Amino acid sequence: MKRKSNPRAVSSRRPGSGAGSLDLSDAEFRALAARVSSLAADYYAQLPNVRAYPLESGAQVHQAFDEALPDKGLHAAAFDALAAVMQMSRAPSARFFGYVLGSGEPVAALADLLASVLNQNVTAWRSAPAAVTIERQVLQWIARALGCSEMVGSLCGGGSAANLMALAMAREARLPANECGAQPGVVYASTEVHMSIAKAVALLGLGRRNLRLIPVDENFRMSVPLLETAMAEDRAAGRALIAVVASAGTVGTGAIDPLERIGAICRKHGLWLHVDGAYGAAAVLAAPEKFRGLSEVDSLSLDLHKWLYQPVDCGMLLFKDPKHARAAFSHTGDYARVLDAQPLEDTAFFEESLELSRRFRALKIWLSLRYHGLQAFRSAIRADLEHARLLVDGIRGESQLELLAPVELSAVCFRYCEKHVGRDLDALNAAILRRVIENGRVYISNAVVRGRFALRACFVNHRTTPADVALIVPEVLEAAREILAQ
Repeated sequence: MKRKSNPRAVSSRRPGSGAGSLDLSDAEFRALAARVSSLAADYYAQLPNVRAYPLESGAQVHQAFDEALPDKGLHAAAFDALAAVMQMSRAPSARFFGYVLGSGEPVAALADLLASVLNQNVTAWRSAPAAVTIERQVLQWIARALGCSEMVGSLCGGGSAANLMALAMAREARLPANECGAQPGVVYASTEVHMSIAKAVALLGLGRRNLRLIPVDENFRMSVPLLETAMAEDRAAGRALIAVVASAGTVGTGAIDPLERIGAICRKHGLWLHVDGAYGAAAVLAAPEKFRGLSEVDSLSLDLHKWLYQPVDCGMLLFKDPKHARAAFSHTGDYARVLDAQPLEDTAFFEESLELSRRFRALKIWLSLRYHGLQAFRSAIRADLEHARLLVDGIRGESQLELLAPVELSAVCFRYCEKHVGRDLDALNAAILRRVIENGRVYISNAVVRGRFALRACFVNHRTTPADVALIVPEVLEAAREILAQ
């Protein structure tokens, strides 16, 4: 009796792994995967004891990896260099408080490995059915968790890409340019806005001179009266007004612009309202009262590799009306056109976003959220907010330190300020920062607050404990003593 062929059956034979073959045998892959897995597990286990920043200089790191491209493969020996890569990398330890960079949650890291194995191009449903469906699910989960259930969107590399796409949509909605070219149009943001907004305005052909930076109030929030004044002046001068970019967590101080009031002004005057929430928007999970008006905006960017602790890269853009995304990004060649799609099979992210080639970013978020549950992330964000308050208390308890800005979220800007030292405080604090990093026990970064150099600690780290926070003030004071003793 002739056996029927199984269309899903795959031959167990695999290409050899000899010279010239890029494939691996089952045994080879398992051995290498186990080796990498062991390295990763050891790395996580050692995190509490590693330096916050590697000791090696730029010259030493260059020397470690300066080698000729091998013509013949090193095979398993190629993996020997991974130990040096790990040693010379900035560790995602509990004592990393620099910039606004999340800590990289381990379940998500495992998902990233599998995403690379699956190698899906998440461009349309027909090219990646499971991946596209999971991305839609993740977008829906996050939008609902933020109180923005009417929004849809897509994942991207990070806030810079999300902000660029949002302003491209705003431009096409208010001052179309795709067919005949860009015209000058005004975009408003506060003086504290992220640098990606100026880049986006330039790339979209609107011109950086048409980015109106509105002064901030004493809490570093955009001044609504000054925004209204600037809009009136521009309208009277005959300029086209396109959008306002409000910040939900500025990169410097974590300030949140008055979203409700700005939203009312945008609706009154017909401007697009985009919120750059790359840093702060996820804090809605723990402190929703700080973000009133968020659900009424036209578009919202957020970085899940910041305050949802995902490995880089994992940005997201949410928006209310997909027609504006299609107006900005839909331009499909015949080779990519979706044909005869059934319901739930007609998703084409390339029609509503900048990218055509898109990696399976959603897998790590999906697996991470399913493994831990949303409450675990809410609790971690609350802990970060509390860690910022603990540091503020520590700063206020030391006469040699001063707080330079109110703490709205988890970014704390401060400086060493003992007056009798007779040194320029900006230069002194820059030297203190370098010494803190060199000492390697904690990692903080810097900001400029009203023209003053600031030491800055930002808490978006699920590994941090109150004991880690308690190290910051003593480390700064010790570094100051070392610098002043020179």
